[in-house]
Amino acid sequence: MNTSQPSLHRRRVLSGIQPTSGIHLGNYLGAIKQWVARQREKDNFFCVVDLHALTTPQEPASLRRCSQELVALYLACGLDPESCTIFLQSHVRAHTEAGWLLTCETPLGWLNKMTQFKDKSQKQESVSTGLLIYPVLMAADILLYHADEVPVGEDQKQHVELARNIAEKFNRRFGEILKVPEPIIPPTGARIMGLDNPLAKMSKSSAVNPGHAVLLTDTPDVILKTFKRAVTDSGSEIRFSDDPVKAGVNNLLSIYSVVTEKSREDSERDFAQARGYGDLKVGVAEAVIAALTPIRERFTALMADKGELDRIMRTGAERASAVAEHTLKQMKEALGLYVL
Repeated sequence: MNTSQPSLHRRRVLSGIQPTSGIHLGNYLGAIKQWVARQREKDNFFCVVDLHALTTPQEPASLRRCSQELVALYLACGLDPESCTIFLQSHVRAHTEAGWLLTCETPLGWLNKMTQFKDKSQKQESVSTGLLIYPVLMAADILLYHADEVPVGEDQKQHVELARNIAEKFNRRFGEILKVPEPIIPPTGARIMGLDNPLAKMSKSSAVNPGHAVLLTDTPDVILKTFKRAVTDSGSEIRFSDDPVKAGVNNLLSIYSVVTEKSREDSERDFAQARGYGDLKVGVAEAVIAALTPIRERFTALMADKGELDRIMRTGAERASAVAEHTLKQMKEALGLYVL
């Protein structure tokens, strides 16, 4: 199924999520749900980017647990390890080695322009070098697999553009070795906003704040309570609108539309008889509960079988390594390193 060469018939996809805090509804609707729906259409590599998590201080036991839980959530959401490759980034040593090779080919000025580095560094008293150069490691993640497509949110698009620039620069110097990837932004549900602040994207860093996000492992009672606290406005009209004042309603309708896979028009129609925003919040909560309950139940069962999770991770790492090591060897030879 997965070979050391790019598929001649199917486009290759690479994407991943950091194993920090809980995986929330925005992660699911904006990324994982699309991965699951298209996992048999393309040659997919989905990783847990645990090395990226080290750009900020981590408690070791927590990082290990979160990494394992994220693999279980990938599977619980519907990813099939027989149809796609699921692995931990740190289990494939080529990532760090290729990251160093590409770092030596990346101008410092390119990294200084990364908006996420600017934003995150301003919020930290001490900034690690890893935070600055992690977009190069992300480029290595992508380029090692000759990925045609990289599904990302708007906030990560700049990093994929950097990967494109690095690949083009490398290829100009050494020949056509690296494939230049394309960022793919899902047209619907790619930007789920915070329930406590519908003007800010739902984020993992803010997921610990009460009322900000719904986690995939939340119970129905918690989900309902969180949606009932969702910020809306002083009106009562339930429809999609470009008015920033209606951002809360827009967010709730967007969540409902993506969860139920209904059109914007049908979503509005479902709440045409609602008596107000209270009915909207309960209706969206019920749709989310229906979608997440089987995921939570499957996750619980998977976490009870750690041996099977380890087997899946080991198999995924072997498949990924076969591809990554082939590309790494080409890169090393091009750079003039003595390869045995």
